[in-house]
Amino acid sequence: MSSNLKKLSLAVSLALATLHAHAQTQTLKDAAQKAILTNPEVQAKWHSFQSTSSGREAAFGAYLPNVSLSADTGRDNRDNRLGKSELSRTSAAISLNQMIYDGFLTSNQVKQLDHLKQVRFFELQDTSELIALEVVRAYADVIRFRKLVSLSEDNYVRHRAVFEQIQAKSKAGVSRRVDLEQISGRLALAESNLVTETSNLHDVSARFQRLVGSVPAKDLENLGNLSNGVPSSISGALNTAFTSHPALMASLENIESVNSGMNSRKSAYQPRLDFKARAERGNNINFVSGRTNNNSAEFVMSWNLFNGGSDKARVQEAADQLNLAKDLRDKTCRDIRQTLAIAYNDTRKLTDQLNFLDQHQLSIEKARDAYRQQFDIGQRSLLDLLDTENELFQAKRSFSNAEIDLFFAYARTQAGMGKLYSALGLSRRDDNSGSLKNLDNNSNSAMANCPIEAPEIYIVNKAQLDQRAMEGLTNLEPSKPIVKPTPLESVAPVAKAEEPAKDHFMRSRSTMLNALKGWREAWISMNPDAYFNFYSQKYTSRESWKTARRARLMTAQKISLDLSDIKFTMQDSKHATTSFQQDYRSASYQDSLEKTLFWEEINGKWQIVNETVSGPKAKQW
Repeated sequence: MSSNLKKLSLAVSLALATLHAHAQTQTLKDAAQKAILTNPEVQAKWHSFQSTSSGREAAFGAYLPNVSLSADTGRDNRDNRLGKSELSRTSAAISLNQMIYDGFLTSNQVKQLDHLKQVRFFELQDTSELIALEVVRAYADVIRFRKLVSLSEDNYVRHRAVFEQIQAKSKAGVSRRVDLEQISGRLALAESNLVTETSNLHDVSARFQRLVGSVPAKDLENLGNLSNGVPSSISGALNTAFTSHPALMASLENIESVNSGMNSRKSAYQPRLDFKARAERGNNINFVSGRTNNNSAEFVMSWNLFNGGSDKARVQEAADQLNLAKDLRDKTCRDIRQTLAIAYNDTRKLTDQLNFLDQHQLSIEKARDAYRQQFDIGQRSLLDLLDTENELFQAKRSFSNAEIDLFFAYARTQAGMGKLYSALGLSRRDDNSGSLKNLDNNSNSAMANCPIEAPEIYIVNKAQLDQRAMEGLTNLEPSKPIVKPTPLESVAPVAKAEEPAKDHFMRSRSTMLNALKGWREAWISMNPDAYFNFYSQKYTSRESWKTARRARLMTAQKISLDLSDIKFTMQDSKHATTSFQQDYRSASYQDSLEKTLFWEEINGKWQIVNETVSGPKAKQW
């Protein structure tokens, strides 16, 4: 009875501990650290490293003397021309064998296993980095699909509300039957989307459990920032990877290991020298009646002069394995370069994309709210409302996916540099000989076949695209009817001057709008130098203005800037103004005001020479 109570108490304690653990908020660092310590793939690499350490100690034993003891007893019977004899024999012997010279066989074998030990260690670190990256992916995907499930539920609720509204109108006879069929189909689609997202959430939770060993907690900590430590250029990131990535370190150590193995096989071409000593005591040994004491000490040299070409073939085999190891090093380097270049480019492009996706979902949400109000008073059709609902749902899904993709792109970049461990703040297992070491001279040949270079990040020339758009807009304008001029009109000088003036106006307007767009993009990308480049030198000479603007740009984590009601006025051929409504939002400040920019063409380039603002929160810089 007492035993059963103890078992029941233990079971209750474990259950309470499990519930307490699930009640706590789980962090990405905790999940990754647990996976590193318990994941079977990491454990297998750890035990492989441990076994290589033992193999190295076994090879080192060849430096030490070999001492053996033997003892025997028996009865010998001899029958030859001298007659027959029988003797009872006993003997004991101790022998010592010390290697003096073996053609550097032992030293090269020890070096080979020393490098192989480092190979296994770096493979352990590489596998740990990969598992940590997979945990980051699984953790981020759980957060992603939990949010997508929430969006799908909200989408279903909105469609259900519209369905109930249309169904009530249909029963009252004030709505068409086709509207009910239409909303029924859209409601079914919303339910299908919800089922899909819940299925995806289940799958990523199962993947999380495989990697970490437990299901994700109910509350997961929000994703942090993994951009710290990422160099400002791809060449800097590649340089970091080529000096610290564990997979590349392993390939370099593998070359050294194979090279030492080849040198150990060359020892067969050289003589071997051993010191041997033996002491034997016994009775009636070798049919010599009586007590026997045999002692010997000698140097023994052996030299294999011909072995059927086997030694030469083994050396050639090792040379081929060395070339294979170098090829694998080059492949590893190129794989790292490709993976890192793609991940680094994703961090830049997704950062830009998030701004546009955020603006898209905000605009669509405003349009959806307006369409809903107009639908309620009969100014919009049901199809218009449903289309905006679906577009808003897709816009929010795209923004949520882009946020997670950007976080994971930074994680891939950190892993590509071999720095994900430090970025997550994890503690790694060490080989008691220091952390990952830098590349030495044996990496020079790798750099020859895998230089530090990557494809250029494509920068879209938006000014040129906008120019093409304006040209297309001009081509789409309706053509005016051709009026045959009178003789006086054909020679009037005023008529000749109108066309150049109109062309100049159109070109200036197009250039001005492109400059305004570039000014906005420099602002939201938080690039002070590009931002100041749109102002004239006279305006930017005010250090107080530049200091305040630079501080505002550098401290803002994210900037949203909307320009609306843009008005363009051409004062003369060299001066113009643009007026607009400006809505500014950042993490620490937001305002809405009217702004006017005064432009002047200076050395063929339109630049801002002054700006004025008006509004409740307007502040003139």
